[in-house]
Amino acid sequence: MGEAGEGQDTDGESHERRQPKEMICMAGTKTDVNQEIGQFPESLKLGQPKNSYIDKVIAVMSGKGGVGKSSVAALLASELARRGFAVGVLDADITGPSIPKLFGLRGDPIVVGSQLLPETSKTSIRVMSLNLLLEDEEDPVIWRGPLIAGTVRQFWTDVLWGELDYMIVDLPPGTGDVPLTVFQSLPIDGVVIVSTPQKLSEMVVTKAVNMLRLMEVPVIGLVENMAWVECPQCGTKIEPFGPSRADEIARSMGIGLLGSLPLDPAVSSLGDKGLIEDYRHDGIKVIVDNILDYLSERQEK
Repeated sequence: MGEAGEGQDTDGESHERRQPKEMICMAGTKTDVNQEIGQFPESLKLGQPKNSYIDKVIAVMSGKGGVGKSSVAALLASELARRGFAVGVLDADITGPSIPKLFGLRGDPIVVGSQLLPETSKTSIRVMSLNLLLEDEEDPVIWRGPLIAGTVRQFWTDVLWGELDYMIVDLPPGTGDVPLTVFQSLPIDGVVIVSTPQKLSEMVVTKAVNMLRLMEVPVIGLVENMAWVECPQCGTKIEPFGPSRADEIARSMGIGLLGSLPLDPAVSSLGDKGLIEDYRHDGIKVIVDNILDYLSERQEK
């Protein structure tokens, strides 16, 4: 049997060849990816949450899992809180929420009127996560994309955040439904991309940056996590994932390098105990300094 021609399937029905980008999220309906994703009307962006005011919104994303993105998000929030800012964390990693565990938070959020009251950490960081709403924090969340996306939007609109200087949004890995919803719906001031030194990271960072540029979302810069581990005996820096490639990747993508962080057992130990706010490292201070400088310069333009 011969192969189907350009305009005909094997069953005789006519068809149209389409490029992959024309088929994104459309279940067979032709669309232009720039129309579907990139050009989102500003009028559909969510405004300030009811009874709340959030000055700056910073999303933390990674091209793939396993790079310590949630830990970095928690550390950024903790450093901002130490500087006297009012900080909130919106855990948008719906199916893999780890933010409450890192901050040592459990419980059933109080309902005030028609809004949920976020849980508060020991340094007054306000947190909302689906794990706070589950009867058992180990219960799986087996939801499809639209329900997950709707929950993320409700975490913005239906939570009584109060007045915040900074909101950190911890995104799930990759460039799927939730990042798309957040970038289309929330007033994001910039995105921090978390990566590790492996060569594979260049590809996934490129995907993340390309998504942000397509959607016209500002990229604050790159954080290289797990860049080295320090020998506890001699203090020698060991590079378990190979030499740092952060400068190279940042330059190739035309984005800023915010800083690098070590693979530090203390992060894991404190996070497991719900004491992530107790972690201190000069690298975190440098990264936050660079984030604040970026936002200040952008506001002046």
